[in-house]
Amino acid sequence: MTIRTRLALWLGGILLLSLAVLSGVLHYEWVEQQHLLRQQNTEPESAWSETGEIVIGYGLPTMLFLLLGSWLLLGKSLAPISALTAAAERIDISNLKERLPLAGRGDELDRLTVVFNNMVTRLDESFTQIREFTLNASHELKTPLTVIRAETETALRDSATPPAQREIFANQLDQVAHLTKIVDSLTLLSKADTGQLTLALESVRLDELVRASFADAQLLAWPGGITVELKACDEATVRGDPHRLKQLLLNLTDNAIKYNQPHGRVEIEFVRGSRSVVLRITNTGPGIAPEQLPRVFDRFYRGDPAHGTSVEGSGLGLAIAQWIVKAHGGEIQIASIMNRETIVTVTLPLLEEGLVVAPARL
Repeated sequence: MTIRTRLALWLGGILLLSLAVLSGVLHYEWVEQQHLLRQQNTEPESAWSETGEIVIGYGLPTMLFLLLGSWLLLGKSLAPISALTAAAERIDISNLKERLPLAGRGDELDRLTVVFNNMVTRLDESFTQIREFTLNASHELKTPLTVIRAETETALRDSATPPAQREIFANQLDQVAHLTKIVDSLTLLSKADTGQLTLALESVRLDELVRASFADAQLLAWPGGITVELKACDEATVRGDPHRLKQLLLNLTDNAIKYNQPHGRVEIEFVRGSRSVVLRITNTGPGIAPEQLPRVFDRFYRGDPAHGTSVEGSGLGLAIAQWIVKAHGGEIQIASIMNRETIVTVTLPLLEEGLVVAPARL
């Protein structure tokens, strides 16, 4: 219930109570007057009749007039709050530069607007510092990781290295590769946040990428005995970056295979609609709890099933997938049934006929 409706109901209740009190007072006065008339041997008039005429003739119209006037006045008074609410709803992490408009009246609403804008400014500065730190840190980490990797590979190639040391170096090399992947993912997301990434947009036969991803998924799924099936693959062309779209398909199919049960299934379905294409990837994994679903796209977030297994991951794959989908003007959703299946649905717009495709900056 809105504030306007709530105040109008309160006012209506007060007016009804006032009208009831007025009716009671008028009735009492008429009773007293008629009592005096009887004492003077004069024919009394109906008290209820006279009271009703006053209440209906004057009280009800006055009440309706006050209610209508109050409703219009409340609407005009609360309109700035509605405007502020609508403007505040448009502000999120992607557009912290937007500010709420000042009415210029110098009242409490203007003070609230100034306080809110100052808070958004502080948030913007904080997020900017975080993005810059993440970008700079990931950039600085690349050089030492490259050096460590090169030295480790040199030690592994050295014939004088004892077998026990070779095993240690091999494990270190795996960890360096995993850390390098995390740093690369952080660099990508940080550049996306700061608008430093450029999509090489062109006409892409997405069905061909889906078939290639299906072939790769079969190879990845073979060691775990997981069956990968391509249920449908309609011919469709989209406007996109082939490299990023390949990365999207790899992330989603890799997740469907990693977070699966032994000898489970992965189903890929690519269907063309009238204005968009829909990609569905279903796996028979442990599922995602309902309370965890809203956070699956958060960076570094991994649900309980992921923590409880030996599956390697950084918690950045779905965040990257979400960015790629949004950068192409699409949507990505995840639905899951515990211990049964998880379905990832990606919707992308079809390439319009006659559209000139050119590279675009995010």
